[in-house]
Formats: sequence, structure tokens, C-alpha cells
Amino acid sequence: MRENAPPRQLAFDLPLDPRYGREDFLVSPANEVAYGLIESWPDWPDTVLVLTGPPGSGKSHLASIWATRAHAWTVAASEAGAGNVTHLISNGALVVEDIDRAPGRDEAALFHLLNLARERRSPVLLTSTVGVDALGLATPDLRSRLRLAPGAAILPPDDGLLRAVIVKLFVDRQLVVDLSVVDALALRIDRSLGRARQVVAELDRDALGRGRRITRPLALAVLERLGAGAPEDAEDGLD
Repeated sequence: MRENAPPRQLAFDLPLDPRYGREDFLVSPANEVAYGLIESWPDWPDTVLVLTGPPGSGKSHLASIWATRAHAWTVAASEAGAGNVTHLISNGALVVEDIDRAPGRDEAALFHLLNLARERRSPVLLTSTVGVDALGLATPDLRSRLRLAPGAAILPPDDGLLRAVIVKLFVDRQLVVDLSVVDALALRIDRSLGRARQVVAELDRDALGRGRRITRPLALAVLERLGAGAPEDAEDGLD
């Protein structure tokens, strides 16, 4: 044990409020089709739009942008039950998040909601991590209804988007880092914006606990701890 090691500070895991404004969304080839559909409202070809993409890909951000424009309520799929369908549609526009989460999902209520939305011409935006055919729906009418609805898939991020999101994540946390840190992360983490959020949060906690700034060696050490590889320069020191 090194006697001259700096004392570790307490790192409080305070909640970070993500910024979901239109100006905060980063458009790239991975999401431009989905973004275009959101921007095209109210000129949608149907009352229902299904937005799919992996966790952390920006579905909730796009849904928030649309909800602001359409003055829509936002609920989780588990909150759309038989007793409140009429109430949910009464606002005129609705976002239903995470329809892929089967526990608590009421298929009959969701089907009724979509039919009522069509009858009243109320727009509904649905989000899911998987496509309609992978939802495991037991209600044939609901499955058919969702298959007919227009949709857009957010693809895994390209290099430019991944780097831009990493920079934004640091900025959101008021952290200033060298571009070598961004490059080290972008080259080694999974092609996932959710993974980028996890790694940046871990780096923030680690740097705060050590009382040190975020450097490339520290980033490599954190990546090694998270199982993202251990390049030879991860041992170069953390300052």
C-alpha cells in the first residue's frame, strides 16, 4: 500500500437531469430518418408512429421533442390500463414509452387506445427497443395494427455521432476533457449511446473520488475495470 497515495473523496451519486430540448438532439445518419418523421408532424401518414431503437439511443429524447411540439402527455406502457384509456386520449396527443416491456403491459387496453386515437384523430407516438414482430404480442389485432403503423428505427451510432455524444455527456456534467480521452472512449466502447453514458458517469465518479482530473490513462483504467479492454498504456499513471 502506498503511503503517499492521495486520500479518496466521497463521490455522491447525484441524479443528472438530461437535457431533452430540440437543440440538444444530435442528428446523424443513424437517426436522421426518425428525426425527420418527428419534425414532419403534424403531416404524419397515420395517427400512430412507432419509434424503435436500442436502449439509450435517443428515443425518449425524440419523444420529448415531439411531446413539446404536440403538447402531448407521456406515459409508460404499464400506465395505459383499461380504466384510463379515454382519459389519456382526452388530452389530444400521447406518448407511450417502452411498449416492449411486457410486465404490466395491457394489450387489450393498448389496442383500445390506438383505435380510440384513430377515431378521434389523436396522434400517438410509441417507443420500443425492438420491432413489432419481436414484441411477443398475444393479441393478433394489436400486432396487425402496429405492423400497419408507420415507424422509424434508430440505428447504432456512427463514429461522428458517438464522439459528439461523448463530448456532450462530459459538457452536461460540466467536465472539461482532452480530445484524447474522447478518442480513447470512442475507439473502445460498444457502439451504444447507453454504454457511453455509463462510462462517462463512471469516469465522473472515479475522478471525483480520486480528486483528479479525467485523463486518457484514467479513462483506459476505467474501461479495463468495466471490461472494455486493457491497452498497454492503461498503466501509465492516472495524472
